Amino acid sequence: MKAPAQSIERVAAEVLRAAGRTPKTPCRLALVDGSDVVVQRLLRVLPGKRIVGEGEWEGRRVLVKVFVGRSSARHWAMEKAGIEALRRAAVPTPELLLASALAGGGGVLLSAYLDGAQSVAEAWAPLAALPAGGAAALTVLQPVLRILGKMHAAGLVHDDPHLGNFLRCAGELFVVDGDAVRAVETGHSDQSLTGNLALLLAQLPLVWDACRQELLAAYLAGGGLGSVDPVRLQLEVKQARAWRLGDFLAKTLRDCSQFAVERRIFRFAAVRRCAVQDLAPLLAAPDAAMAGGVLLKDGRTCTVSKIEFAGRDLVIKRYNLKGFGHLLQRFWRPTRAWHSWLAGHRLGFYGLATPAPLALIEERVGPLRARGFLINEFCPGANLLQLLLPDQEPDADVARALIALFETLHVLRISHGDLKATNLLWHGGRVFVIDLDALVQHRSGLAHARAWRRDRERLLRNWPAASVLHRWLHANLPPAS
Repeated sequence: MKAPAQSIERVAAEVLRAAGRTPKTPCRLALVDGSDVVVQRLLRVLPGKRIVGEGEWEGRRVLVKVFVGRSSARHWAMEKAGIEALRRAAVPTPELLLASALAGGGGVLLSAYLDGAQSVAEAWAPLAALPAGGAAALTVLQPVLRILGKMHAAGLVHDDPHLGNFLRCAGELFVVDGDAVRAVETGHSDQSLTGNLALLLAQLPLVWDACRQELLAAYLAGGGLGSVDPVRLQLEVKQARAWRLGDFLAKTLRDCSQFAVERRIFRFAAVRRCAVQDLAPLLAAPDAAMAGGVLLKDGRTCTVSKIEFAGRDLVIKRYNLKGFGHLLQRFWRPTRAWHSWLAGHRLGFYGLATPAPLALIEERVGPLRARGFLINEFCPGANLLQLLLPDQEPDADVARALIALFETLHVLRISHGDLKATNLLWHGGRVFVIDLDALVQHRSGLAHARAWRRDRERLLRNWPAASVLHRWLHANLPPAS
């Protein structure tokens, strides 16, 4: 049962600004006209800057955006202007009900709450790993391309066109985050619109590049650019992906909405924010957690343990120091746990299957690093040495997955560095890549060619050269150039 609005504490903008990621709810905000809006539930918090939540105003359920940062007036005005521009262009966006200053500073925007809405990102998540071009995936993606085409026809772009900024509700698609909506400059429209289209297409896995015509048809049907130069668009998509990857990997190592990062003189830790509470005891004592698990590997340089924790199966990998000499060699460099953490997120960014990296810990003395720990989800799949028989070709689904994996890695210039069959697991219709300590994405085609030759040879050595499987792999893997 909801508390009466008048019994809920009024909170000033400066209190919200100082509350960090955990402002107290429910809370009541005073508007300059003397009325109130109640924030019942938080949806997103940018500490000290912006709060988005579900609330109530004049007996109506609303989406509340509260701007409390030092530049709140500018962002409040940009959000309001973006929403109004979408409405003028007849692009569906939740109705703006109120734009008001807060008593005591800051501003608030109240929009109609779309009950039962689902973001396109949520609808896309279970489809992202399926083969590109499927009917179900196109049903989700094509409306987004159509609505972007409609925006472009009206001379508008969305500077942050990720799939979470498009909402599906009652059979209609809505654009949100008006702060990122702007009009393109006259004379630069084609360049701006192509770049904006590329930003959207860069959200999709690499394999979707081959299905671009179906997506472009939807974009053109929405009224987008009359013609799109495919060479220029592909270059823009490649550049957008590279920028997004760099931005995402940087986020995995700093405190933000997706990751919680702790920096102390003797320790560095990064953990997915959604797992912080569940993993807290494990993060405090990883050695003890490993001791209570099932030992998978006990080597001089690394120890691996499988544990059951908080209702999930996890793998902890500890990167050991062999002695004082090894310590001196490693002190100044990021640990292999750090490298594997980034490598796992790199593969995940590209839509490639790898056990989800959940947490990274480095033991430190100031800037000097010692042991490292990596905590991943456990993948229960069979490795390829167990799965594949030397005297026969892979089953059709495994064959398709293997070919798609290695073609994607090859296009991305990614080498594994230790491509044993035991580092490839078959699970849920996908080939998972594990043991990412030596994974590299090469800038140089020549460097990648040398590394791929070594990877290819290492994988093929798992089976006799005269075997059916060896011959099939040799014929179907990208060639060694």
